[in-house]
Amino acid sequence: MDYEIHLISDDDGLAVIGDPAAVERFLVSEGLSSKDLGLHRLGPALSAGAAAAQAGSEIAANSGRWMKLTEESAKIAEKFPMVTNSVSGNAHATLRAENGQFVKNLQFVKGSPLTNPALLAGAAGIMAQLAMQQTMKEITDYLATIDEKVDDVLRAQEDAVLADMIGVGFVIEEAMTIREQVGRVSEVTWSKVQGTSMTIARTQAYALRQLDALAEKLEHKTAIGDLAKAAKEAESKVQEWLVVLARCFQLQDAIAVLELDRVLDASPGELDGHRLGLKAARKNRLELISRCTEHLMDRMAAAAGTANSKVLLHPMDSPAVVQSSNHVSTAIVDFHGRLGIERASQSSEARRWADAAMEVRDKALETGADGVGAAVRLGNETFGRAKSVTGKLFSRFAE
Repeated sequence: MDYEIHLISDDDGLAVIGDPAAVERFLVSEGLSSKDLGLHRLGPALSAGAAAAQAGSEIAANSGRWMKLTEESAKIAEKFPMVTNSVSGNAHATLRAENGQFVKNLQFVKGSPLTNPALLAGAAGIMAQLAMQQTMKEITDYLATIDEKVDDVLRAQEDAVLADMIGVGFVIEEAMTIREQVGRVSEVTWSKVQGTSMTIARTQAYALRQLDALAEKLEHKTAIGDLAKAAKEAESKVQEWLVVLARCFQLQDAIAVLELDRVLDASPGELDGHRLGLKAARKNRLELISRCTEHLMDRMAAAAGTANSKVLLHPMDSPAVVQSSNHVSTAIVDFHGRLGIERASQSSEARRWADAAMEVRDKALETGADGVGAAVRLGNETFGRAKSVTGKLFSRFAE
């Protein structure tokens, strides 16, 4: 018996739709793990009109599986011929197997009954929801790894704007629970959450401003002692504000999931356009967060560079600045990974005081006769500077 399956790929995941047995056989042959796409949720929303009726019958006869777009699942798009839909922006392909053999004899098929526009639009909307729910889960895992509990971190902040966000979180979580139980988002449920976006956006803006303030402090410090204090403050505060940003992003994704359900229920014909709008808005949020956090990383890296260049006269403060810089960079990179922001991190290595002293000595020896005068001048200048901090250095060396 011949079977036919349809592949849909977007920026976040891959869906396989078709006869349940064929879908399962295809996933096993490719070694892919997946979760239920939940196509049955489209049935009530697509119950009107001839095209919708056809889509409904196709939904009843087929099943769908979804997987996050990883290195393994992304190879499917390369292995099989997929074309980009000019409207949705997603890649599509229909694969037909002869005699039930999906490992071989695969080909691209046009005009498949599984390419019903209403079905594809609904499937794309559900794929977007699953991708956001996956990110929400990853953020939950990320928050669970923080030493302090999320609620403790948030309660430690006395700002009213954060208190408002905590309350909004309770409302959204309640709506998500009702959605899981009922299977849809009613007008009553939506009325509880539709005004929460402003509170979350205000909290996000506040957290970003706090991170910007930490970066500005680093930018305006020139003395190593002051730089060490500013770097230490950033190290202690950055994690808290990253927690706030992660929670904001998680709640914004939850609202988007609820919003897509509401549009699917009230105006299914607008689902695809609304999905694209939410996708663009989400991308803008990610770019805003990325710019802010990367700017802070750059300032921490610059501070580490300054500290390394002055390690000879500041053998205690300079390594402390580098250590704080590495801690902040590690925290931000981990945060980026949970939100899907890619950024390579390079840790700065604190130069040992002895290495810096040996470097000065070696350079002086290599310069020959001219270098002797330079070394003498360097020695005199170093002695003059060191004289003013002799007490401090001696006390540190004693320690």
